[in-house]
Amino acid sequence: MVRNGGGAATPAGDPFQVVLGMTATQVRNPGGVVAAEGLRGWVTNHPVVSFVLLAYAWSWSLWLIVMATGIQLLFFAGGFGPLVSAAAITRYTGGSVRDWARSILRWRVAPRYYLYALGLPIVVFGFMNIELLLLGYDVDVSLLAGRLPTYLSTFVLVALVGGGLPEEPGWRGFALPRLQQRLTPVRATFLLGLVWGMWHVPLYGPLGFVLPMFLAFFYTWLYNRSGSVLLCILLHASFTPALEQLILLPDEVVHAGGSMTVDIVILGTVVAAAMALVAVTRGRLGFEPPREVLR
Repeated sequence: MVRNGGGAATPAGDPFQVVLGMTATQVRNPGGVVAAEGLRGWVTNHPVVSFVLLAYAWSWSLWLIVMATGIQLLFFAGGFGPLVSAAAITRYTGGSVRDWARSILRWRVAPRYYLYALGLPIVVFGFMNIELLLLGYDVDVSLLAGRLPTYLSTFVLVALVGGGLPEEPGWRGFALPRLQQRLTPVRATFLLGLVWGMWHVPLYGPLGFVLPMFLAFFYTWLYNRSGSVLLCILLHASFTPALEQLILLPDEVVHAGGSMTVDIVILGTVVAAAMALVAVTRGRLGFEPPREVLR
């Protein structure tokens, strides 16, 4: 199994049409397509689309039930949509769930990738605080001491049930390698980021897709370089508490009516950092041509 998901060749045409036309057989064997019939045939011939549809159906239906009934347990169950969908589609199309799951447990990677996963959000939010300070906000570093316990507890919660493990084996462990079989890393990441972001809309509202769409670039680089979904889980678990705890302003300032400036700083910094990553990597985002075909 190649760790980064396949070739970077980009066929002409709209990327959505490329994805809709991508077959599981083409992922395993780009030169040949085996005919299949019925539902199993359609899913086999459209694994990425099938994964997305099932992930959305699982998550959104459970979240709608939560909104109607208030049963909070279903809220966390809904977050497991990408994980459940990736496992189900892999099994249904005859793939190896064990091989797919192997990258989730891959921990023997260079220490610098752990530093990236755990430290990148801290660095990015450090720049945000500098920007806010220059804009005249009263950034208070002393808030760190009181927020550290919440940061750490949120990290653990997100890693296990609040986004990391429930999501990353699907978005990065299943969809990204297949998209990069057919699209350049930048186009694959933008498309996946859009799908990933839109999945959050029931939770964060109609604009909830924007930030994840650009955060996706950091995950692609990490996955392509390390081949580890586990590291992507840690990155996810680092970004979420950073967003909640590392803007070093009093809560009443962050959530006040004038917080639009804070939101602009957050989004602008993430977009700038993502574009810098694209530029520095010359659009490869850590991608390396495969030596073997993805199986």
